[in-house]
Amino acid sequence: MPRAFRFGVSLLTPSPAAEWRAKCRRAEELGYDVILVPDHLGMVAPFPALVAAAEATERPRLGTFVLNAGLWNPTLLAREVATTDALTGGRLELGLGTGYVQSEHEAAGLPYGSPRERVDHLRRTVEELARLLGAADHLPRPAQSRVPLLLGGNGERMLRLAAEHADVVGFTGARLVPGTTTGKLEPVDAEAVDERVARYRELAAGRAEPAELNLLLQLVAVTDDPEPVLKPLLERQPGLTLERALALPIVLAGPLEEVVARVRTQRERFGFSYLTVLEPYMEAFAPVIARLREESA
Repeated sequence: MPRAFRFGVSLLTPSPAAEWRAKCRRAEELGYDVILVPDHLGMVAPFPALVAAAEATERPRLGTFVLNAGLWNPTLLAREVATTDALTGGRLELGLGTGYVQSEHEAAGLPYGSPRERVDHLRRTVEELARLLGAADHLPRPAQSRVPLLLGGNGERMLRLAAEHADVVGFTGARLVPGTTTGKLEPVDAEAVDERVARYRELAAGRAEPAELNLLLQLVAVTDDPEPVLKPLLERQPGLTLERALALPIVLAGPLEEVVARVRTQRERFGFSYLTVLEPYMEAFAPVIARLREESA
């Protein structure tokens, strides 16, 4: 049996308290299973934002998507994780990554390092969090016996780390543009995603419990005419045709029934049962969630 779908929304825009709570309640009303926040300068601080989301909602899980490990000291992060899990009633899911925006590290006065150094720091962070949060004498105590861990990344060493430690593995369906310092990404095609997922499965073959696989969708539009919606993407990616753009795993655009069928197909092909959309597409994706829930009822 395929794993049941889960749907998350990543809330990007800083908002006053009342507006933030209203946004979170709306996500719950629309059927999202997880309310997520990123870890970028200029966006909301992850942990207080999630505590506020918990106070405004009852059902959704709450996650970081994903923390930039290079901005965090593991011992201090353990305190944040434990406190947030306790204050949200055990609803926290911890997402971690190496960080990919060099300019943010520079703005924070922190070293960016090489890809190897960033993965090494993430590994130390994961292992130290497991040690600290698993210690009986660690205070504060999280509400959960284990806070679920999502690791996001596509590189060989990241996939190996995820195979060893992650409850959820996050795939981006995009890669960093060579030479960028601002985190500019370019999409990759379905064959490239196939290869990365297959490599992860190879590395994780000995696991007792399979991990959940997540995909971050970059564009969602339920429409009979997707070309105008995709025009900005095509302008940013001059070599991309409309046909190829519609086939990208991170793009869902078309009539409702086609989009719903595409979501099912991506679960069958790649194993992506946990899909995340960005805040601007929260409303657009809601009919897809509703239709998939109707079919599984």
